[in-house]
Amino acid sequence: MSRHSSVASASRNPRRNSFFDKIKTAACLNSSSPDSGKGRSKSSGKKMFHGFHLVEGKSGHDMEDYHVAEYRKIKNHELGLFAIFDGHLGDSVPSYLKDNLFNNILEEPNFWKDPASGITNAYRSTDKFILENSMQLGPGGSTAVTAIVIDGKDLWVANVGDSRAVVCERGCANQLTEDHEPHTERKRIEEQGGFVTTLPGDVPRVNGQLAVARAFGDQSLKAHLSSEPFVRHVPIDSTMEFVILASDGLWKVMKNQEAVDLVKPIKDPQAAAKCLTTEALARNSRDDISCIVIRFG
Repeated sequence: MSRHSSVASASRNPRRNSFFDKIKTAACLNSSSPDSGKGRSKSSGKKMFHGFHLVEGKSGHDMEDYHVAEYRKIKNHELGLFAIFDGHLGDSVPSYLKDNLFNNILEEPNFWKDPASGITNAYRSTDKFILENSMQLGPGGSTAVTAIVIDGKDLWVANVGDSRAVVCERGCANQLTEDHEPHTERKRIEEQGGFVTTLPGDVPRVNGQLAVARAFGDQSLKAHLSSEPFVRHVPIDSTMEFVILASDGLWKVMKNQEAVDLVKPIKDPQAAAKCLTTEALARNSRDDISCIVIRFG
């Protein structure tokens, strides 16, 4: 992600164990991560089908995107867990998020009573842990878009940064997340002692560096950078056909409705995700492009 200018629990404390395991095996984790695949829910209730496709960009750096697409059975509920993590200045932060963010969310004591609060608290505590361990994880950061589907009935989406979730309802695109761009949060950033610059031919940047106003990590900018997520609940009904989660490598070159129209006729969600990434490349997106398509029914 060209954000910067040139300048399940195995122990009582899974987030720390997983963190140090990740540090020791980072290269192996990076090389073994598949870039394309599909899956489906196992519940006898409402069915979900998903597909994903990730493509390394042409910006001259290693792949910094990670994804999650899995199903878990917890407390007699089936959860579909989906995420795109779009890193900058290295892949340590997004790879940590891949291994830990959903565990942190599901370990929140009030998640089942108040999912919005549980998700928000987990985003905050995860960011705090990343900052406390910046010596190991490095100075970089990551945007995130997460989606939790509970029993095929309730969709909870959250994001920081400009990775985005878009739902197709009756053929129309509806953006479920907020793009956290510096110019829209200029007042907050300036009140916290930072600034937003927009140089000719460039995008607005926090302190002349980061092109998003919210993200995990980024130790040097954290005084002016938020990790507070935007959270939304959407009941799943018969009008909802599918959801697209994607990094900004897609959304930089494609409007929401264009993406929906492109994949609406494609019933195989893996083929749909690959179609979107292929089209983004054809439109000269140079960023890493990561996409998950989730179909309902």
